[in-house]
Amino acid sequence: MENSFLTEFKKREYFNQCTNSNELEQLMNKQKIKAYIGFDCTAPSLHVGSLMQIMCLRLLQKHGHQPIVLLGGGTTRIGDPSGKEETRKILSEKEIEKNIKNIEKIFQIFLKTKNPKTKPIFVNNYKWLGKLNYIKFLREIGKHFTINKMLSFDSVKLRLEREQSLSYMEFNYMILQAYDFLELNKTKDCLMQIGGSDQWGNIVNGVELIKRHSSKQVFGLTTPLLTLASGSKMGKTEKGAVWLDKKLLTPYEYWQFWRNTDDRDVIKFLQMFTDLKLEKIEKIKNDNINQLKILLANETTSMLHGKIATQKAERTAKDTFEKKSIGEDLPLFNIKKKELINGINILDLVITTKLLTSKSEVRRLIKNKGIKINNQAVEDDKLIVTFNNFDQSNSMKLSHGKKNHVILKIV
Repeated sequence: MENSFLTEFKKREYFNQCTNSNELEQLMNKQKIKAYIGFDCTAPSLHVGSLMQIMCLRLLQKHGHQPIVLLGGGTTRIGDPSGKEETRKILSEKEIEKNIKNIEKIFQIFLKTKNPKTKPIFVNNYKWLGKLNYIKFLREIGKHFTINKMLSFDSVKLRLEREQSLSYMEFNYMILQAYDFLELNKTKDCLMQIGGSDQWGNIVNGVELIKRHSSKQVFGLTTPLLTLASGSKMGKTEKGAVWLDKKLLTPYEYWQFWRNTDDRDVIKFLQMFTDLKLEKIEKIKNDNINQLKILLANETTSMLHGKIATQKAERTAKDTFEKKSIGEDLPLFNIKKKELINGINILDLVITTKLLTSKSEVRRLIKNKGIKINNQAVEDDKLIVTFNNFDQSNSMKLSHGKKNHVILKIV
């Protein structure tokens, strides 16, 4: 009999590798376990690139297992070299603590917290990493790692092959991550670590460390590296990261990100990033692609921002694209009266509102009628925007193409 968690994990296309899938399956058939995923806190929010890991934690809860969310207060002070071509910027301790508090709020939204058997356990690895005695750590933990093997891991090997600097601090990261697993196994009876495919080497280190140190069997499970059908990285757009915090990205912008999904990715994303039953997705997979995109946008946005914000975002999109009106939930940009006394050049205005980042690109789009004010194409890149461009409510819609809009409001 296959375990229901692993079966669904594979069907939703989360599965990449597992240290011993047969034994893990047998274990999860017999008992409910605790499993963890680690998140470094290098920014004030996670973005969509972390969403697959969050969905894995939701799936654990769904099948009665208990997720442990490790917020890397300790490892963030070091910086994970995996997938990086240069050393991460070192944050202050105050910044890291602030980031941890903000990121924990995101998990409180995505994960259920009422059932004591499945509610997430939050841990900060600075609690134990910050107390390590260096000599004792080298004697008890360092002896289990060989430089030969550490040099073979991609996170190290690729940097060295490209002759890119790798600090001794970063080189230690994989040992600290393995130690995290050992600590969680001892104190929380954690039996599995889940991570992205780029974490495979680090996860295997943890599994082997626990076996050598405690003679216990634990497991590692990884998810595939997710790229869009277009070839670009998940969670990045021309305007920047797709944040999971409405202070950094509005519900409408989040909704619009999912609505703009490439046709080729829609079914896969319904499987990966929504709670829709797989049977239902199979049933509707040949429906109108635009309706499926709206379904995807509604499901994902409801999960993060709630149903009311989602309905508002969908209504705004409808008003903006079908009725050509000013949608109530479009990103808002305040502009002071004194800035409009002498007017603002259209190039400067587009850059200021972050619709685009270069004046040459704005000029090119104006030439191709791609910049609009209140749905009217701008004809001249020397246009000066004044009070006359605003309606009776002191609002003006500025658009780049069909999908990028911002409302300017005089304050």
